[in-house]
Amino acid sequence: MCAIEIEPILSTPRLRLRRPRRADAARIAEYCGDYDVARMTSRIPHPYGIEDANAFLDRQDLKDADREATFAIEHPDEGFMGVVSLFENPEGRSEIGYWLGRPHWGRGYATEAADRTLVWAHETWGRRFVVAGHASDNPASGQVLCKVGFLYTGEVKLQPSAARKGETPVRMMVWLA
Repeated sequence: MCAIEIEPILSTPRLRLRRPRRADAARIAEYCGDYDVARMTSRIPHPYGIEDANAFLDRQDLKDADREATFAIEHPDEGFMGVVSLFENPEGRSEIGYWLGRPHWGRGYATEAADRTLVWAHETWGRRFVVAGHASDNPASGQVLCKVGFLYTGEVKLQPSAARKGETPVRMMVWLA
């Protein structure tokens, strides 16, 4: 499979998913600087500042376009709201992760973005199997994953959380196309 040369821009009824850009740095820093956002992820440290946001944006150019994709989640009226990513986990499996800034929680945006990203991964990369996990103390993320077709595997793993500065129980899930 050859590398994808075009920059995908995906649309949903309310959102646009596009490549993160420098203009997003301030919002990324603001949203990821919220401990309640960062602690529900594995890789976002706390505290989180503009330098961290710029480092995140720098890493986007280093991704293997055949196996990794990161989309900024954007609303036409509210602008940048968060990120949804597909990446290869340490076991070599495709995994999805996402986060939204606190002002955008509870309105179905994460579900809409994750669903569109999974469809894109299946159509573009031929992915038929994607894994995900959510912190055991974050049932809202589990609801998002269930709504887009993920099923619980019954496995709970202790995984690192940069913001929590330690391991946290993560409930594992799988999506089959």
